[in-house]
Amino acid sequence: MRRLISTAAIAAMAATSLGMTAATAEYPEKPVSFVVPFPPGDLEDVITRMIAEDFQAKYGVAAAVINKPSDGGPFPGAAEVAVAPPDGYTIGSFVVGIPVVGPQVGIPELNPDPFEPLGIFVTYPFVMASAKNSGIDTVEDLKGTDDKVLGHFGSFLIPTQVSFAMAKQMGFEWGSEAAFDALDCNTLASGDVDVINTTLQLILPCLEDVNVIASITGERIAKTPDTPTVGELDPSLAISLWNGLFVHKDTPQDVRDKIIAVASETVMSDRAQEVARNTGAQIYWLGADESAAQIQKDIATTAAIEKMIAN
Repeated sequence: MRRLISTAAIAAMAATSLGMTAATAEYPEKPVSFVVPFPPGDLEDVITRMIAEDFQAKYGVAAAVINKPSDGGPFPGAAEVAVAPPDGYTIGSFVVGIPVVGPQVGIPELNPDPFEPLGIFVTYPFVMASAKNSGIDTVEDLKGTDDKVLGHFGSFLIPTQVSFAMAKQMGFEWGSEAAFDALDCNTLASGDVDVINTTLQLILPCLEDVNVIASITGERIAKTPDTPTVGELDPSLAISLWNGLFVHKDTPQDVRDKIIAVASETVMSDRAQEVARNTGAQIYWLGADESAAQIQKDIATTAAIEKMIAN
């Protein structure tokens, strides 16, 4: 009997020990995925890959970017992150539209908003630009017009909505508008549109031949320092297209802290700042609390913009 009791006790102790080991296992102990719900190659993808590389180097586990583009924009990819276990092994790299517009797009996994930000790390250098010979040197030159054609990447996108609201606020009308797959030097040179909404890097090859009339950014772009932001032209339109890291709300704080420790260092590294210098992007680290406050501000701004457009 003593032998049986001893064997049972040993088994119980072993089970307890295993349980304690599992409970106290430190994050990370297995591969980590950074989900980018867009195709490879754009700024959010480039910088997130740098973060993943540094995460792997620091913690000794595999870390990789998983691109999840879809016809539904970034929202289906975000929904996949929302249903993953809240353990820090699936991290979202999301544009402003995920927390600001996501709860309204009809995907149950995104309403109510299941995410909290770890930090915002890039502002895209989105601009409004015209051809040098168009006669549109500034936004002021659009006042009183009703025949100018606007080219954009999609009417639902924040920069396009800002351009629609700007027309209302500044006293002009777009004669027409259309979405394009590419908005670059050739688009302006063709004469198909008068003004384009695009990222600065797409028109860098012909920057001397275009007028950058406004930037849809929080601050002026270093490569076009004389160009005002839309927020300078009208404070009610002060919004930008940014990207940040997000996790599910139930993710433990110690796990968040380890991700933040790497990401905040990566974005300020020489190689990340070199991307900023080459593209005109603003690359930085805005902490979790500040990012949450920015999201609330952007929600209010987009609601105001919707009202401007509707009236």
